[in-house]
Amino acid sequence: MTLARNRSMPDFAVLPVLNYRDVRAAVAWLGRAFGARERLRIGEHRAQLLIGEGAFIVAAFHGMGLGAPDAPRHSIMVRVDNVDAHLARAAEFGARILAKATDFPYGERQYTAEDAGGHVWTFSQTIADVDPATWGATVVSER
Repeated sequence: MTLARNRSMPDFAVLPVLNYRDVRAAVAWLGRAFGARERLRIGEHRAQLLIGEGAFIVAAFHGMGLGAPDAPRHSIMVRVDNVDAHLARAAEFGARILAKATDFPYGERQYTAEDAGGHVWTFSQTIADVDPATWGATVVSER
């Protein structure tokens, strides 16, 4: 699978999403402790980080409806070629669809599902190459 390029997304197929109560403090700590580098800052509620040859996302607990005390501490984002076909297949096999496929201004079409183990997955298809500044993100580091 060759992923379409979108400046608003890291160039990786699988992106862990780690949830924290204080995103800015988490980004700072992850940089100092593990050498992660912030790629994009998305307000105070989300950031993309680079580490080694990979990337991950830091998100606030309240993102994606994760405000409950028993909210998951992590989720997974996977980039796919066709999000609508992927959603249909997931639903056919019993995935609980938490958010239907939606186009976002950052150039991605995404849906979110829960698997049989209660893990949250977001599947994302690039639909446009979008400059992060056009939707309010701050580019901190490209690589």
